[in-house]
Amino acid sequence: MADKSVIGRHPFSVMIKNRVAQTLISLMSRLPLSLVQRLGAGFGWIASRWPNRQRQNALLNLALCLPQLSREQQLELRNRNLREFGKTYFEIAYLWLRPAEQALSLVREVKGAELLKREPGQGLIVLSPHLGAWELAGLYLAAQGPAAIFYKPQKYLDDMIRASRGRSGAALAPITAKGIRVLVQALERGEAVGILPDQEPKADKGAVFAPFFGVPAFTMLLVNRLARRTGAPVIFMFAERLTDVTGFRVHCLKAPDGIDSEDDLVAATVLNRGIEQCVMICPEQYLWPYKRFRRRPEGAPPIYLGTLDDAQVLKHAEHLRRAS
Repeated sequence: MADKSVIGRHPFSVMIKNRVAQTLISLMSRLPLSLVQRLGAGFGWIASRWPNRQRQNALLNLALCLPQLSREQQLELRNRNLREFGKTYFEIAYLWLRPAEQALSLVREVKGAELLKREPGQGLIVLSPHLGAWELAGLYLAAQGPAAIFYKPQKYLDDMIRASRGRSGAALAPITAKGIRVLVQALERGEAVGILPDQEPKADKGAVFAPFFGVPAFTMLLVNRLARRTGAPVIFMFAERLTDVTGFRVHCLKAPDGIDSEDDLVAATVLNRGIEQCVMICPEQYLWPYKRFRRRPEGAPPIYLGTLDDAQVLKHAEHLRRAS
């Protein structure tokens, strides 16, 4: 007889969707990465031509965050970004299910590798924004030595994600108070911890509004708290997708001064500045379709509303800039 408690936790529809998704991902992982990326780029090209929310959100974010670009440049960057967006999600199958050594062999160059070295017993806080192949960045970090990765449990594919991210030895710390303790303990043992720093926090506590490309973004304070408590240095790391060869370039950048400030707003502003510096290295590979500004300061107008028409989206963005 089926375990009723399991059925309660995993409704039949979720189980079916999980099984279908796992089958598709397994099949996709067997294809050469170059083919997978071409398929992803093709999917992204279609998304850039057919009105949809991802297309709208990306253009809104770009128009708000990079107002120095002309409207034509914003549209062109949005279209390039959606092709990279397609590559990101199609190549995840390859990065999740291929042997870790095979995935890591795709790293063609590491810039700033010296930042990963530290004194014996000293922990390291590594921040990987949603830029390029963040799954590969986490895998690369874990391959350098003991690491704990901050992780948001998922409704779908959770078992597959945990198995993938843990296959090179990383401990997964759920986004809970218990998970935070796992991160602290890892740092105190002199290990590295990996955090995606540009997700919008769900809880009011432990976050503040700070500028991200000049737009108020609800920003985590966890990085600041960990740095102040443990004294661990903070760096940024991401895997840039190369265009001239199948593979990736890993970038390591020192966090700007002040990320461990006792002033929450200063610390959050510095955190976002570090993310901005990473994004501007390859802006077309950032996760611009993500609703980074879903939560707004009190009294501020909502951002993600309105028509899917490009001209109207840009008009809405201009109105929001004037109102800020």
